[in-house]
Amino acid sequence: MIMINLKHFHVLFNVKESNLMLEIENKVKEMGAGIIGYCDLSDYTIEGFENLKYGISIGVALSRTIVQQINKGPTYLYFHHYRTINALIDQITLRCCIMLEEAGYEAIPIAASQTVHMGKEPHYSLFSHKLAAVRCGLGWIGRSSLFVSNKYGSGLRLGTILTNKELPVNKKEIELPGCGDCTKCVDSCPARAIKGQFWEPNCIRDNIFDANACNEYMHKNYDKIGRGSVCGICMSVCPYNKY
Repeated sequence: MIMINLKHFHVLFNVKESNLMLEIENKVKEMGAGIIGYCDLSDYTIEGFENLKYGISIGVALSRTIVQQINKGPTYLYFHHYRTINALIDQITLRCCIMLEEAGYEAIPIAASQTVHMGKEPHYSLFSHKLAAVRCGLGWIGRSSLFVSNKYGSGLRLGTILTNKELPVNKKEIELPGCGDCTKCVDSCPARAIKGQFWEPNCIRDNIFDANACNEYMHKNYDKIGRGSVCGICMSVCPYNKY
């Protein structure tokens, strides 16, 4: 009869699990992400994927040089850079999902930038990257409705992986906006889409940011720069930007 030492088994299992997350973190950083965090999303799941109760949030910093060129509007360089960073994030989150699935878990990557129409209002994504990042303790959401990273400020793009693997979640309380009296994003927005109100958990986005006004202004004024317009003015003026 073969006797199994359960204590020894659990130690080996925990080491294996720890090594998996270390491998994922190393891969994420190797591919260009500067921040990564874990969170419990059991109260905020996607229909059909209710078993994916944990989230991994990653962030890739935008080029300081390119962002500083955004003055009165986006540039050709920024438009291409924005799309390139989104593509990189999609590659990073896909790689993470492959690693999780190879280890026997379920996982899905959420596109860095994709609008879906599932009975919701326009300009919504399948899942909120900002919500995951805030719950991971990586930063907060400012007046502009942009995520403000503790490491980079608002000059970054986000990606999210949903998984059924139990993760070492960050237990910190959700960080509230640190904008103070600053209204630079509000004053600089050419579409007047930023309403100046503070974000708080469970608030309605439309109360702080008019996505329709932003989108319409971009398409009307910046379509010449590239198909699928971007702006970036509110992000570029944020004093929390760090590089």
